[in-house]
Amino acid sequence: MLIFLASWVDSGFGTLNRSRGLHGSRSMETHIDFVQWLDTDVSLNILMCLKDPADVVRAGSVSRLWHEFVVTNGLSKQLCFGRFPQLSRIARVTELDASAAEPKDVGSSNSNWETLKRDHEVYASLLQAIETSKSCRSDCIGYAVSASSTDNYPDESIVNTLIPRDRYLNRPSYWSSKGHSDPNAPETLIYKLKADICVINEVDTQPFEAYFQPGKPIYSAKSVRFRLGYPKSSRDESDLLQLPQQQPADDKFVWTYTSEEFPMTQENCFQRFNLPEPVLCIGGYMQIQLLGRVQRQEMDDLFYICICHVKVVGRPLSPAFDIEVLEPSREFVLKYNRDVFGCMLQSMTNGGHQESNMPPTPSEGFVLDAGLLEYLLQGYQPGVEPVEWDEDDDDEMDEAGIL
Repeated sequence: MLIFLASWVDSGFGTLNRSRGLHGSRSMETHIDFVQWLDTDVSLNILMCLKDPADVVRAGSVSRLWHEFVVTNGLSKQLCFGRFPQLSRIARVTELDASAAEPKDVGSSNSNWETLKRDHEVYASLLQAIETSKSCRSDCIGYAVSASSTDNYPDESIVNTLIPRDRYLNRPSYWSSKGHSDPNAPETLIYKLKADICVINEVDTQPFEAYFQPGKPIYSAKSVRFRLGYPKSSRDESDLLQLPQQQPADDKFVWTYTSEEFPMTQENCFQRFNLPEPVLCIGGYMQIQLLGRVQRQEMDDLFYICICHVKVVGRPLSPAFDIEVLEPSREFVLKYNRDVFGCMLQSMTNGGHQESNMPPTPSEGFVLDAGLLEYLLQGYQPGVEPVEWDEDDDDEMDEAGIL
């Protein structure tokens, strides 16, 4: 059925063709437009089988009747809501008018038809951006927010998980939980992504191998699960900037997506967890749930979880799209910039990185140096061993692009 429908749309015809003989040698084709002859609900159910955003655009170009049908019934909007249920909380769409400094609400026009057309364009563009992002993925982590517990802060801080190696500046680089006698005790890590609206395809984590301990134990979790969401209030988001990274912050978020549980192996390697379908993060925060412990530490006989590196693979959709959370309803405003979307789409189609041409936000600009900065500041904390510098440290910093 889907292939049959796609062939209609691709060829530009939305009709059923029926041939019959006439005078023995001549034939006549009868075209039956199902949008014209079938009930609206039936036609809509047929068109909802379209998955490719390009097919949605083609369907709206078949004829004037099809265009009116697709726009009036909000086909692109319904497809968005079907694939990403969290979008159903969008209260309104705001489009940035290139000719004006202030954005204008879709729906402010006196013409309901113009409102529906713009609504269709925004959701069709969002579907297209999500689909195109599959071929142009990057690390989406902006910075580390907090860990549910930290054993030795700041030496074993969550910030260390942003560094893609298990040693940095001649020291081990990893996050460690506090020890626990219960092997089922969970832990969580929370990260801010690079944009408030992102497409996430996979999450990669690497357990830490304690190469300095007898037997080189690997402190992995039994399994992992991922959640995406946004702060409960603007006050909570402001508080997060002041929150110590070793202090739990799980109660400050609303989670709109929870993944399945993935088993983690007790191996010193990068472990990739592919999400079944691309997931849309609304709000820009990810929580990694580390469920269960497998390794005791010999010196205190307690269970620990240690993570060397975390990477969230996907694509930020900002600044072409943005999300604002309304309080207290917790509904969303979807913001759309048509001009930026065109540039972003061209960049993603060419396999480039759209954000490379945009001025970095403070979080993105400093995140690469966060581990180094925190490490250097240790020398100014009472009771912490000062930093000792050598030539190897210069080489590591030069390799990381800091010097």
